[in-house]
Amino acid sequence: MNLAVVFAGGNGVRMGGQVPKQFLDLGGKPVLARTLSLFENHPLVDGVYLVAHPEYIPRAEDIARGHSITKLRGVAPGGDTAQESIYRGLKYAAEREPPDSVVLVHDGVRPYVTPEVITANIEAVERYGTAVTYTPCYETVVLSRDGAAVDAVPLRRELYTVQAPQSFRLAGIIAAHERIRARPQGYADMVDQATVCFTLGIPVHLVPGNRGNVKVTTPEDLVTLEALIKWRGRANG
Repeated sequence: MNLAVVFAGGNGVRMGGQVPKQFLDLGGKPVLARTLSLFENHPLVDGVYLVAHPEYIPRAEDIARGHSITKLRGVAPGGDTAQESIYRGLKYAAEREPPDSVVLVHDGVRPYVTPEVITANIEAVERYGTAVTYTPCYETVVLSRDGAAVDAVPLRRELYTVQAPQSFRLAGIIAAHERIRARPQGYADMVDQATVCFTLGIPVHLVPGNRGNVKVTTPEDLVTLEALIKWRGRANG
């Protein structure tokens, strides 16, 4: 069984708008609808679970119905933090699905992943047990502890930007979360599933991603994605 758990738990007003960014319009469709369609249209994905802030669950369900997301198997209420919300989504899926299912954890505001990247994630989990999408760094990255002076300049050829999906066996990633949750500091500094696994010493296998796999965070991101969607439409005829 291959599943997607899509995190769309934000409830804050972002980018100067009046609604959370997963509901913003992107080329005539809500961002969330475009993200869910990535998995709806992929032949290897069997089901989709969504995590949403309780206040916005009806709206998320309406979007899924209105855009023919037939693979949606349920919507879990999010928690107070991103990792808490993802954990709730994983546990919700585990109540309904086999523990050895492949699960792709994905951002609800990351709507431009190619089918090939989704396939590569599934195949990597089947072979290695984990899969984290990445792209190479094309700009110089520096380390600064005070934000004023450069403390180190890592070699760019050794640096990568981690994105999503981040994929695992369902029971395995839940067990990893529970080990992190049992620590006195809990989810402190746990920014994603790759960090959770690396912190626990779990090997993380990297999968090349596609350029343009942008997480909507700023108004400029929407402009970039609008252009990419139009370009893809022209390229596909």
